[in-house]
Amino acid sequence: MTLVKYEIFNKAAELNSFTKTAEALGVTQSAVSHAITSLEKEFSFPLFIRNHSTITLTKNAEDLLITIRKILYYNNMLKQEVDAINGLNKGTVRVGVFSSISTNWIPNIVKQMEDKFPNIKIELLEGNYKEIEQWLQSGELDCGFINNGTYLESFEIVQLKRDRLLCVVSNQSPLYRENKISIQQIGNAPFIMPTYQCYYDIQKIFKENKVTPNIRFENMNENSVFSMVENNLGISILPEMIIPKSIESIKAIPLELDSYRTIGLAVRKPPSPASKKFAEVTKRWVSSIST
Repeated sequence: MTLVKYEIFNKAAELNSFTKTAEALGVTQSAVSHAITSLEKEFSFPLFIRNHSTITLTKNAEDLLITIRKILYYNNMLKQEVDAINGLNKGTVRVGVFSSISTNWIPNIVKQMEDKFPNIKIELLEGNYKEIEQWLQSGELDCGFINNGTYLESFEIVQLKRDRLLCVVSNQSPLYRENKISIQQIGNAPFIMPTYQCYYDIQKIFKENKVTPNIRFENMNENSVFSMVENNLGISILPEMIIPKSIESIKAIPLELDSYRTIGLAVRKPPSPASKKFAEVTKRWVSSIST
């Protein structure tokens, strides 16, 4: 019974709503309220601050949540290992992805997982580098795609790909006919800074080369960045794998000093059988498209 309460508490912390928790778990709202009240009596302190239709975790509850998620993780892993011994591959893997991964890789990876392991369910949570790191550390995810420069305790990092960073310019830009572009040239042009993805990679390039960019716009969405570049409102730097080849009015030009973002998959240690399968399929598929 305690594990059921923990599952209800975990889902309520995730959704910030008892009503949504009941809907997600297929139980009544009174069952959710009863489980939370029972835990609060057991722990002798409140878990949530109730405010009309919304709820927020108390500080004590935040401290407990990481441990409770570990308990649920190991319980899930035990079930998966028992299934594996009995010749079954079952379970759920919660995966953190950023936008270029969800667009370019995930459909193929999920398709291969469904073909090979139809009883393993994949749940996706999309965010930026920082959000994925936080979700991994808080126990919300079993694994997540990250920048390989990141160190995460209690996670194994599976190396996947070095993705070139390229300068993107309009066909109206004075830089359009360049074969390679220096950081100094980029520093002299109006710059559009993508802040949702690869922001820290770009900042690192400027810092290492002691160049202060002339930032004209900061934009969360790379599609908006492409549109601004296409209209010659500035230039930008973006990872090669997200630059569309269909826009004829823009050009992606290599940097004089080769720069990369490095993509890895962080997998919780010890990995569950389902997480192992996901990591194996992901590594094999990425290797197949890189050769």
